[in-house]
Amino acid sequence: MKIGIIGLANSGKSTVFNALTGQNVPTTTYSTVEAEPNVGVVKVPDARAHRLAEIYKPKKVTFAAVEYIDYLGITKGDVQQNRKVLDMIKDVDAVVHVIRAFKDESVAHPLGGVNPLRDAETVELELLFSDLELVDKRLQRMEEAEKKGKKQNAREKEGLLRCKDTLEKEVPLRRVSLTEDETLATKHLQFISIKPEVMLLNIHEDSIGSVNPSSEGLLKDKFGLPVMSSSGKIEMEIAQLSKEEAHEFLRDLDINEPAMYRLIHLCYEHLGMISFLTVGKDEVRAWTVKKGTTAQKAAGKIHSDIERGFIRAEVVSYQDFIESGSMAGAREKGLVRLEGKTYQVQDGDIIDFRFSV
Repeated sequence: MKIGIIGLANSGKSTVFNALTGQNVPTTTYSTVEAEPNVGVVKVPDARAHRLAEIYKPKKVTFAAVEYIDYLGITKGDVQQNRKVLDMIKDVDAVVHVIRAFKDESVAHPLGGVNPLRDAETVELELLFSDLELVDKRLQRMEEAEKKGKKQNAREKEGLLRCKDTLEKEVPLRRVSLTEDETLATKHLQFISIKPEVMLLNIHEDSIGSVNPSSEGLLKDKFGLPVMSSSGKIEMEIAQLSKEEAHEFLRDLDINEPAMYRLIHLCYEHLGMISFLTVGKDEVRAWTVKKGTTAQKAAGKIHSDIERGFIRAEVVSYQDFIESGSMAGAREKGLVRLEGKTYQVQDGDIIDFRFSV
């Protein structure tokens, strides 16, 4: 899963990136128009994979992973600069929108002062303007081609006109219900406002444990998106510590788990993602799929040959396996079952795919 981090300049995006990835990229307090994107890959925490590794003692353990991309801040009214930023993250699966809620005189605010709701509205509008620009340019090219006698895709045009109407009403494309044909026909434009989004309220370290619920509530009510609060500065410091030191630091601050874990859980939930597991002496591995994925499609996550030659999936839930003590024990209790290609994979399923190519 790939996630793009966006927000206004000086919202703490790069600090949050460091907190999520454990990296230590420079966090400047001035705007820039040239930079290389920051990229970091994080293992998705999964206690089930750890436990299965203890049982199977495989040669390696592979966790599902999240790739974060952090680039320049969004600038109000600068369509050209914002297009450059959004092009860098156009292929992400989801967006994390960092919103500044901390006051710090040493860190200038591009809009003059801290106002989370205004800042969020500013960025969201820039995303809509960016998508609207893509729609208008594509419709113009299609119109010019039609004048030259070149037949255009009617489904794409219908979809684009619906998108245009939605965006002009200042509504993100994730709220419009395009038909399957329209979705496929417009997919190449890689709209940013159609992507799932999570808002992260970047609070001051002194506000940990005392965040005003109304701050999150205002954002949830206005945008209908999941919101979480975190102090990027403190979480970045935690991410630089050893596991033992971090655990003690979190306990002192009365934080149950670090932001990197909380955000991954929230993104998984919002995107409707689950994990299934494969086990053996060579490898224990967690795989990420969307809820509702069939056994045959899940097999394709491992290898296209397994999907193509799919016969059956041998399935046992993680909980049943642990309670049985072993795969043999689960079989004796009749908890291991054979499922066909249309079986919908459940979170925590341990699967052995049978196939023939």
